[in-house]
Amino acid sequence: MNEFEDFLTRMDNPDQRARAEEVLNWVATKFPNLKAKIAWNQPMFTDHETFIIGFSVAKQHMAIAPEKAGILQFSDEIVEAGYDHTKELIRIKWSQPVDFALLERIIAFNITDKADCSTFWRK
Repeated sequence: MNEFEDFLTRMDNPDQRARAEEVLNWVATKFPNLKAKIAWNQPMFTDHETFIIGFSVAKQHMAIAPEKAGILQFSDEIVEAGYDHTKELIRIKWSQPVDFALLERIIAFNITDKADCSTFWRK
């Protein structure tokens, strides 16, 4: 995934880099119509120039940002998966498995919910 190569090579921990690459490749494969890009130094995916989902990394976790609406829609499932979350992002500890089925539902929700959105962020 060339769009994210620089981002991934800056990650020092090879296990964390492999996990981030796995997740980003999974999104690109599962949702081939989304555009992969780096913005604000973070990998993200967009659809018709609107934000769908973004990712960032920290020492203890990978963060997934589906916007507030995505968090609200899936907050119970996020907690059931064992993930910590705020109003804007989900934190998956590096030691936790990624719930790809939940990630798929979140992304699909954002694609559908923002189908008629003409701005990058929801208003």
